[in-house]
Amino acid sequence: MTTEESLFGGKTAVITGAGSGIGAALARHGAALGMHLVLADISADRLQQVAGELVGAAAVITVPTDVTDADAVERLAARAYDELGPVRLLFNNAGIESTGPLWELTPQRWDQMMKVNVYGVFHGIHAFVPRMLADGGPAGIVNTSSIGGLSVGPLQGAYIASKFAVQALTECLFMELQAKQAPVAVSVVTPGPVSTLIFEDAVALEDGGADGYRSTMRAMLRDHGITADQAAAIMFQGAAEERFWIFTHPEMVEEVVRRRADMILGQSPPRPRQLD
Repeated sequence: MTTEESLFGGKTAVITGAGSGIGAALARHGAALGMHLVLADISADRLQQVAGELVGAAAVITVPTDVTDADAVERLAARAYDELGPVRLLFNNAGIESTGPLWELTPQRWDQMMKVNVYGVFHGIHAFVPRMLADGGPAGIVNTSSIGGLSVGPLQGAYIASKFAVQALTECLFMELQAKQAPVAVSVVTPGPVSTLIFEDAVALEDGGADGYRSTMRAMLRDHGITADQAAAIMFQGAAEERFWIFTHPEMVEEVVRRRADMILGQSPPRPRQLD
């Protein structure tokens, strides 16, 4: 039996954004460990498709959930605890992309980015942490940020701002739970290129003003990205080891963090990170 199987087998994981990409891969990995799974996504159709493909899960519950709605996430938590008992792992993974110059984004699109990417994580924390503390058993929270939460670049301003916020609130959550000596581990994931449909979904929600940039990013994901299943395996391993920092691309993180530190300490103007 592997360490992950001994820690998580037969336990419950809640995954937001489980209808595609990394979230669906997390569901597959959790199922392979024999976990009880509570899958949340705004798309009921995507959830049902993912659930139908899972093999090995102890149980699977699908809960269509809009993570921007605090009451909906509260209902998700209540159902998880009522039907399956204590939640061992919470993956606050739901997220969306946005591309284009900041001045061309509509206020509505900006709000949507913040509500999904930032409020969605906060709502997960607000709904699940009190239950984890009341239960008193070991638990873990894994928040999905991005390498964009550590570095900046043009034409992704709203996305990057949201991921910087996820990074900061996760660091604060870690310190707050440490101060309480709570048995709740906290991790932040900073994925680099992972082959998902995130840019295709962005195209469906935006006009064509950044088509060239989106094509470049899709090519970068194709040429340099790892698979969603590889990312999920890295995330589960990090959760099992209770690591705060979970990197899918450690070398890339080292490069962008060093560049950013040099920029700040040297009081240099921002420079975009390379896409190749």
